[in-house]
Amino acid sequence: MTPTQILTAGGTLASLVAAVVVVLAAARTSSARVWREEAEAQKTRADRLESSLSEIKERLSRIEAENKRLISLLTSLDPNRLAVLRLAANPQED
Repeated sequence: MTPTQILTAGGTLASLVAAVVVVLAAARTSSARVWREEAEAQKTRADRLESSLSEIKERLSRIEAENKRLISLLTSLDPNRLAVLRLAANPQED
């Protein structure tokens, strides 16, 4: 092989290696961007779920407080009738 042929082959090989490096770098950058976007989407979803859970907990606390108040009112009106209603709502098995 002549020096010119060696230099031509070396130049072609260097071009191919450079192209492969550029393609791999682009793939890594693209992959990192996709993972970052996915992580951000998951964080947004988690924040939304946390907000919903907090709202549900607050509502449950209000409902429990209201139920206690209602039971207190019912027992003050007629405790015997309330006992009968509880037995009717929760029948005991024989």
